[in-house]
Amino acid sequence: MKQVRSLQKAGLLGLLSVSLCAVAVADDWTQWRGPGRTGVSREVGMLKTWPEGGPKLLWSAKDLGEGHSAPSVAKGRIFGMGVRGEKETVWALDEKTGKEVWSTPIAGTITLEGRQGGYGSRATPTVDGTYVYSLGVGGELVCLESATGKLVWKKNLVSDFGGAVPRWGYSESPLVDGENVIATPGGSTATMVALNKKTGAVAWKSADPQGSTVAYSSAIAADVSGQRQYIQFLTGGVVGLRATDGKQAWHFAAPASRGGINCSTPIFDKGYVFAAAAYGHGGGLAQLTTDAGLMAVKEVYFTKQMQNHHGGMVLVGDYLYGFDNSTLTCLEFKTGKVMWAERSVGKGSVMAADGLLYCRSERGPVALVEANPKEYVEKARFEQPERSNEPSWAYPVISDGKLYLRDQGVLLCYAVK
Repeated sequence: MKQVRSLQKAGLLGLLSVSLCAVAVADDWTQWRGPGRTGVSREVGMLKTWPEGGPKLLWSAKDLGEGHSAPSVAKGRIFGMGVRGEKETVWALDEKTGKEVWSTPIAGTITLEGRQGGYGSRATPTVDGTYVYSLGVGGELVCLESATGKLVWKKNLVSDFGGAVPRWGYSESPLVDGENVIATPGGSTATMVALNKKTGAVAWKSADPQGSTVAYSSAIAADVSGQRQYIQFLTGGVVGLRATDGKQAWHFAAPASRGGINCSTPIFDKGYVFAAAAYGHGGGLAQLTTDAGLMAVKEVYFTKQMQNHHGGMVLVGDYLYGFDNSTLTCLEFKTGKVMWAERSVGKGSVMAADGLLYCRSERGPVALVEANPKEYVEKARFEQPERSNEPSWAYPVISDGKLYLRDQGVLLCYAVK
């Protein structure tokens, strides 16, 4: 009898273990570029290839508004932004059906100096428990209730902090870290700010010593030599600010393009930071060290073979993958050595999950590629349906076994697990 009970207990423990593993590999995508803003999903068990025509399309949502805002996914809801008529709007959809749950207008429309890509929303909403934070193209920073869309508080990066709308609009996705939300107005006295996430009250304002202003990147949070920092790519280079007071700890100028059109989110790993820009520029790696309590920046290398525009890069193991203009390229992260370069789908964006790269062309094709530093191995590809007349700049998103593709007013949901 004891043996039977022991076997039953072992069986229950086994089932529980399997259940826990199943939960562990399904992952929400609560912010820009997912967990840690790395662009790498923690999910496993993904499809290793797709049938002809692509993975199964579960649903498509329409009339979401103009914009390149990639979605975020949390607790059964999908959050995004778009310009509908004369209003820039944050919306929430049901994850299972794609049906709209709520929508909240946050600002009117504005005309940008740079027309390319349209005037629609750029930012990905950030979900933090019961609240969702997002930034309008004209600088309207809002905190909404994630369940209802009700406005909790709002600030404007121009009128409240002296910022100026960039040529192609504010594109930053707000960063939530601890009790604060971090944003980049780009003003002379408030290049970056930290606000209390519950009230919007100012925790600190930081002016950039080099006179840089806001570019098109989104900040990341990192622990650098035991110090919590916010790393952002400004017009004049990559900077690290102390999380406690916003004081600049270091500055790395090499990755910044001459015109300050810097879009890529910095990659940080074990004391090294990489960033890149296009327009004939390239990317650079720096090592961050501490000497007598002061941060030191040592450039490791600079390469012309990662001129990444706005499609981003991902670090998988010891190798960096991203589009060098229109060529998918693999670099050895610590040396800059080019492992391979392939046309793939042409200029686009990339995300990673379970040893695979999800490569999305701005012109329609989507490819599944091995994250393999030895050679380019394409496992499958398909043409995105329901294409708009604009380039598809919204990054692909992997969440809970699904692939999401945003193309202006349309969001497509595919089963990829």
